[in-house]
Amino acid sequence: QMRLVESGGGLVQAGESLTLSCAASGSPFTMGWYRQAPGKQRDTVATITADGTTSVADSVKGRFIISRAKNTVYLQMNSLKPEDTAVYFCAAKIYGSTTWYWGQGTQVTVSS
Repeated sequence: QMRLVESGGGLVQAGESLTLSCAASGSPFTMGWYRQAPGKQRDTVATITADGTTSVADSVKGRFIISRAKNTVYLQMNSLKPEDTAVYFCAAKIYGSTTWYWGQGTQVTVSS
């Protein structure tokens, strides 16, 4: 069982920046950030593997940066927009496994 602890959410104004962090208790291969706005499905924001391969959603490309230091993953969010408002979840997966572990989620609210 892997435990993920997220931090860094909050309330910001449009155009401002915010950085989320997530620390894993184990040694995941893939880590990522997902978000879910009220009444909508959970969407992938960005993922990063242990060898540094990243994938970023088109909706945030050029504004959000995912990075990683060992078992901690970061999401630097720049030029935030009201439509970025959501609960952001951290997730992680061990190499070769299909099981994803999830954090508790952290609220990000962007006011206009």
